[in-house]
Amino acid sequence: MTPARLSEAAPVRNRFYSTAQLAAAAGVTPRTVRFYESRGLLDPQRVGAVRVYTYSDKARLQLILRGKRLGFSLNEIGDYLDLYGADPEHIEQLNHIVSKSRDRIAELEGKLKDLHVTIKELRQIEHDALTRLKTKRGRTNAPVQRFTSVSGDKPEGRAKP
Repeated sequence: MTPARLSEAAPVRNRFYSTAQLAAAAGVTPRTVRFYESRGLLDPQRVGAVRVYTYSDKARLQLILRGKRLGFSLNEIGDYLDLYGADPEHIEQLNHIVSKSRDRIAELEGKLKDLHVTIKELRQIEHDALTRLKTKRGRTNAPVQRFTSVSGDKPEGRAKP
């Protein structure tokens, strides 16, 4: 990093944030920040009764939000964050994240497989129902609602008798 970059980065790292400022920087509400504090994931400094968050707290909040987005529980996120200060080399933390990532990937792959099976079954049900409707329409000359695939296309509407 160049000396000019170092001087630009230093004020950011030394900056303090109020609850509202931290929330705005992370794109969440102040209530969300206070919730994570109540769960022990954030531990702001206090100036009187005012919460004061540091650059480190901002980074922790970003990790919390990323963990939630990836589907980790708050307990799993807390375990990960607790390892950060315990091992200066971060080896234990990295091993932990590898293990948890593998577990989450396996879980999501299982859900994806289940979704594929469900979609296939729904397509078969749709096909069977349309076949039965065509048969009945042939006997009764009743109008038939035409459906499209599960892809999100709009239905074509009712067929004319």
